[in-house]
Amino acid sequence: MRVVIVSRIYRPEPAAASLFLGCVADALREQGVEVEVLTAKPLPGQGDGSRGERIRTFPVMRDRSGYVRGYVQYMSFDVPLLFRLLFARRPAVVFVEPPPTTGAVVRLVCAIRRIPYVYDAADIWADAAAYMQTSPLVVRVLRRVERFALRGARALVTISQGVADRVRSLGVRTPTTVSGFGADTLIFRYVEAPTEPVFLYAGTYTELHGASILISAFARFSETHAGYRLRFIGNGTGQDEMRHQARILGVELSVDFVSPIPAAELQPEFARAVASLSTQFPEPGYRYAFTSKIYSSLAVGCPVIFAGPGPTGSFIDQAAEQIEVGCAVDYEIEAIADAMRKAADHPLPAERRRALAEWTAEHHSMSSVAAQVAGVIADTARESGRDQRR
Repeated sequence: MRVVIVSRIYRPEPAAASLFLGCVADALREQGVEVEVLTAKPLPGQGDGSRGERIRTFPVMRDRSGYVRGYVQYMSFDVPLLFRLLFARRPAVVFVEPPPTTGAVVRLVCAIRRIPYVYDAADIWADAAAYMQTSPLVVRVLRRVERFALRGARALVTISQGVADRVRSLGVRTPTTVSGFGADTLIFRYVEAPTEPVFLYAGTYTELHGASILISAFARFSETHAGYRLRFIGNGTGQDEMRHQARILGVELSVDFVSPIPAAELQPEFARAVASLSTQFPEPGYRYAFTSKIYSSLAVGCPVIFAGPGPTGSFIDQAAEQIEVGCAVDYEIEAIADAMRKAADHPLPAERRRALAEWTAEHHSMSSVAAQVAGVIADTARESGRDQRR
């Protein structure tokens, strides 16, 4: 059996989607499946992310931070993809990662070549665009393109029941598997390290995440706890405004903005941090989103402070009944600052951090999630083969 994975980002590029897709490729190869990945050419110096799969890259446009984000950047990947996939050696099935424009290209090519595809519906992009006050016309077009991509798939996989329910509400009846999400525990695992006075936010921060509230909360926290740092590692669309906010609040010398780094370098950052931070802006129409970045922190043994609504907070509350994972609080400055104070005054000792990492590896390893997704992909290929024989 041969599977093609299509995604604008793939390992070694540091992103949750890259790690997830790489783990899916590993799980498929463990089943004896031949895997080929069609992706973007990584940035210089990032190296090769292959663990045995064939990775075929193509140059793309990137934004100022080096990320493939924005409609022009997406099209620089999607247009060549049309021809790359059209003339690629025929696979049994294609597994495609958003954006929806990529999904639409895959649907067109797969329809021509009579190849089934599985779509990773990790999010609803049109909802995100609507919240970010994108032009109503653009949102309507994106909604149609996204439905087109979702409806053409033989199967969908998603990380949360909230997204699955939202897919159904959009009139999409494609069979959907809720796989959950997890951490790549080959990379993110416990290592003993001295805790430093740092609160860490690792990952993308956009208007949807609402991470700017962390600067206000940190300024409030710093009134009673001097000497701590707030560190952002990743891509952010509002970084200039956040830097200005830090200056206004007088904490600019204690707030770091670091470009994305490889997962192997991010792991020790979690190991040393007092706690990691994660946020979800309380937008009523977008409360089904799950903040998957928390798994990497937990897998290293670093507790999480999450602020916002939705399933992430519910997960943390439920997990806290079994193990010390951190806490979920309201999306309010004082609530976050108070959680920081408690984390600083009562840091998780080494033995409990180790226990947290072991619990996460047992219950929320990305390898188990990837194996489930690989099963959906393989089942889709087998069902398609039986249909063709009929």
